[in-house]
Amino acid sequence: MYRFLLTPRWWGINVFVLLAIPFCVFMGSWQLSRFEGRVQDHRAATEQAASGRHEAAQPLGRMLPVDKSTSGRRVTASGRYGEQLLVPGRELDGKHGYYVLTLLRTDSGKALPVVRGWLPGTADAAEAPAPPTGRVTVTGALQASETPGDNGVGAQSGLPAGQTPAISSASLVNLVPYKLYDAWVTLDEADSGMKAVPATAPGGTGLDLKAFQNLGYTGEWFVFAGFVVFMWFRLLRREIEFQRDAALGLVPDEPERAPAISG
Repeated sequence: MYRFLLTPRWWGINVFVLLAIPFCVFMGSWQLSRFEGRVQDHRAATEQAASGRHEAAQPLGRMLPVDKSTSGRRVTASGRYGEQLLVPGRELDGKHGYYVLTLLRTDSGKALPVVRGWLPGTADAAEAPAPPTGRVTVTGALQASETPGDNGVGAQSGLPAGQTPAISSASLVNLVPYKLYDAWVTLDEADSGMKAVPATAPGGTGLDLKAFQNLGYTGEWFVFAGFVVFMWFRLLRREIEFQRDAALGLVPDEPERAPAISG
């Protein structure tokens, strides 16, 4: 009864099934490993941000460039404050407001963007406290440059003069006359009655949409594997039923063609 499995048609079906199932399982396992990796990165980044608040601050130069191992770590830098900008559309403790961002001109000749604090309401340069004068030393959490449009970072254009949608060298290069570090710092303690902005995990380490997309793709690949198995058994069952009916003479013959009528 099962000799039909040796026919060319069924050889093709069986080879397809034997290749498709391992492929689907492999892809599902790979997507699951991507999700688990993001979960682990998120856990490590959260722990690092928490522990970073209690560790001794390191000189800025030792912690650059910013990566997953240095993002959120405490650094210190010295210099003089220069240009000040506002970063609108930032929430803190569920309230709408803006960051006060001041460029710290260091001895290296480069400027370090420093978030001195957060204020509620609409961005207003008149409300933002002026930076301290003279030489200062700042201490805070090191952060990677932001990417407009990601993780709530504004991507709007046409902002008023003195405002920027994102804290990144690419966004600031045309707004300030300094060479910039590809990083920024949020102060441990905010200046002049502002609220301190907490450090955030580096990009790609959060449980964001991409992480849950990986989890969704995992389910899809395993469903595909199950569907392949289901369809193989369904085809097998139909073929067995057909062979059984044929053996019992229950398969109807093809209807004879009617003779052509000559004109």
